Amino acid sequence: MKIQLSHKFEEIISLENLLAAWQEFINGKRRRLDVSVFTVNLMDNIFSLHYDLLYHRYQSGGYEAFNISDPKPRNIHKASVRDRLLHHAIYRVLYPFFDRTFIADSYSCRLDKGTHKALKQFQNFFYKVSRNDTKVCWALKCDIRKFFASINHDVLINILEESIPDINIRWLLKKIIKSFSSGQDNRGLPLGNLTSQLFVNIYMNVFDQFVKHKIKVKYYIRYADDFVFLSEDKKWLERQINFIKQFLSDRLKLELHPNKLFLKTISSGLDFLGWTNFAEYKILRTKTKKRILKKIRVKSKPSSLASYLGLLKHGNTYKVKQKIINNYWLTKEFG
Repeated sequence: MKIQLSHKFEEIISLENLLAAWQEFINGKRRRLDVSVFTVNLMDNIFSLHYDLLYHRYQSGGYEAFNISDPKPRNIHKASVRDRLLHHAIYRVLYPFFDRTFIADSYSCRLDKGTHKALKQFQNFFYKVSRNDTKVCWALKCDIRKFFASINHDVLINILEESIPDINIRWLLKKIIKSFSSGQDNRGLPLGNLTSQLFVNIYMNVFDQFVKHKIKVKYYIRYADDFVFLSEDKKWLERQINFIKQFLSDRLKLELHPNKLFLKTISSGLDFLGWTNFAEYKILRTKTKKRILKKIRVKSKPSSLASYLGLLKHGNTYKVKQKIINNYWLTKEFG
């Protein structure tokens, strides 16, 4: 039997939790218009949300859609301030519980994790599999097609209910999940929601457990829908592909992206989490390098320069650093 969440609905919707969630939510957002408007009648708005939740009158306020390039185009759906406050209140209670159930090598949207730690572990795993670069190390790299848009609502709700006995928490989570559709019936989570980040990790944790305990992959790293398996046995990795596809399809209603599935040696360079990773070093993707140089030419600021140089310190990027610095000063002088 799975470990059960002991927290109650009343803890999530309590005024104390809503106020604490508000303090976390407004960090860095105080000057935004929608936040300022909500703040004018803050306590009235929080009391209203509390009682709507208490008496099950709560309804989602819908989403504002807009596009970003990060670096590929993404469709973001932004909830109202009222709803985002609630998402923070839910996250404060659910995240610590579910985070304890995740495997160590899941790195997306978790405290003390992130891309840099994932890449460091990737290198550690490489040295273990290759026995300090004396054996060939193979990597099976996979990606899920239209990840956020493909999350099945009913599957997600069933996964949550396995660990959440409180019927009122179940009601609330179902309301939030069903408040959004990607255009496909009963599918999709909005990119940009704090709850969505937690929900997809809970969803994919089912796959992580399958990988670790059923097919027993020792060297496996996942970041959101981007994951990699390392082994010295190429044929063994080849045999796992159908098991992976079948499980994702049958259990989670997901599909591997056919154009983003690679089986190759690390020595030939593996594209993973924004870098091309080799045995002894990693370099920035060509597309990423061109995008950074273009942004520096179009709009240069000291903060942008510092941010890009901070990113580049994590790889072998001396020549790229020099190009960025030169482009920055040329833009400052002649722009």
